[in-house]
Amino acid sequence: MKTRKITVALGGIFLFLSCATNPFTGKQTLALVPNSQILPMAFQQYDQFLGENKVVNGTADSEMVKRVGQRISKASERWLNANGYAGYLKDYKWEYNLVEDKTVNAWCMPGGKIVFYTGILPIAKTETGVAAIMGHEVAHALANHGQQRMSAAQIQQVAGVATAVAASGQNEQTQQIIGTAFGLGSQLGVMLPFSRSHETEADRIGLQLMAIA
Repeated sequence: MKTRKITVALGGIFLFLSCATNPFTGKQTLALVPNSQILPMAFQQYDQFLGENKVVNGTADSEMVKRVGQRISKASERWLNANGYAGYLKDYKWEYNLVEDKTVNAWCMPGGKIVFYTGILPIAKTETGVAAIMGHEVAHALANHGQQRMSAAQIQQVAGVATAVAASGQNEQTQQIIGTAFGLGSQLGVMLPFSRSHETEADRIGLQLMAIA
């Protein structure tokens, strides 16, 4: 019991020390995986994605995506500098690309690596529509949502191992029930609401960036 208490206390200290501040909300967020690890991985995956897909260049649409991207990135820097977060984007390497794909999607990786699919342009319709979508996607990166999800996934994985160990003394059927219950509980109780809160937060931040841009 004493060992368990020490473990819990150390775990709490570790979590406290592994936090970052969301510059848009002022709230403490999980940061078990540092950006020094995340950004190089993101840049590598982005380059790999571009190499495996058809990037559109020299068209009015591709130029619009780049133009809006530049304005959104400048708006991000203006907001952060004005609110005491100068240098927050020092490791960002902004890039904006349009990719030939019918999928209705767009995304921004940590570090400012943006992709728009041609399939979403009919939905966006105008430059304003592109700005609204891009502001939302960039907001996910600026608020470190990717970092938070990776951190939450690590905690979920550790908790899963702990649950399996706790159930190891039970019969096989009981172990399966406990494992299934943990899987559903962690997904419905933690991961999915976490995702919804990120979407709502990105909506609000994205509109601010779009207005500034």
